[in-house]
Amino acid sequence: MARSTGCLTDAVSTPDPLADWTRGEHTHDGTTHPVYRRGSGPGVVVVHEIAGMTPEVVAFADEVVAAGFTVVLPHLFGTPGKPVGVAYALDTLRRVCVSREFTTLATGQTTPIAGWLRSLARELHGELGGPGVGALGMCFTGGFALAMMVDTSVAAPVLAQPSAPFPVSPGRSRDVNLSPEDLAVVKDRAAAGCQVLGLRYRQDPAVGRRFETLTRELGEAFLKVEFEGRKHSTLTLHRQQEGVDRVLAFFEEKLRG
Repeated sequence: MARSTGCLTDAVSTPDPLADWTRGEHTHDGTTHPVYRRGSGPGVVVVHEIAGMTPEVVAFADEVVAAGFTVVLPHLFGTPGKPVGVAYALDTLRRVCVSREFTTLATGQTTPIAGWLRSLARELHGELGGPGVGALGMCFTGGFALAMMVDTSVAAPVLAQPSAPFPVSPGRSRDVNLSPEDLAVVKDRAAAGCQVLGLRYRQDPAVGRRFETLTRELGEAFLKVEFEGRKHSTLTLHRQQEGVDRVLAFFEEKLRG
């Protein structure tokens, strides 16, 4: 694979976690973002956390590649490959909050970046074929996979600790970051057999009460994987092997057609 360039880390000696990934770009409706790609087999789009495309996010994506999938990592904010730090995470959060591509507090709205992500999924599915592609969001981007499910190219949506809109009120803690129209499409697809996998720590305040909303709206099509405790990042910083295994099994079941 070609080596990517321009990836910064906190120290010169830190290995580049994206060294074996190929960097490209995807453009939709006048918006362009870098994408990193690796692997072979059915396609999976992994959307990074609020801290950006950290080494832990890339390490999880490498596991998906090793399981026999083509993984695409869209770079939406932050510095690719940079380790997480408090100052860096706060600066990234500040930039996200003022960006028109994302919603952070509004309820009953689909994040504007969803159109770009759906286009990326369609392109990947068109190239690779099969039943569809997987879509996984985590933390702030957790609900993005649900928004991508509006497009029929997405056959395996995974929500890892979905945390947007920020749960600063009871209403926002229950909101699933979708417009009523998009929620109706998601419900129809779920009723037709497209299941949604969700992962969280039970006492994670960032997730709020969204799992209750998803259970109510999607019924048995919403598959919950829950861990005890008040931690947050189920697949990266506070990784649970059971969670990783469940995600890989979900992709295997849904994407091998």
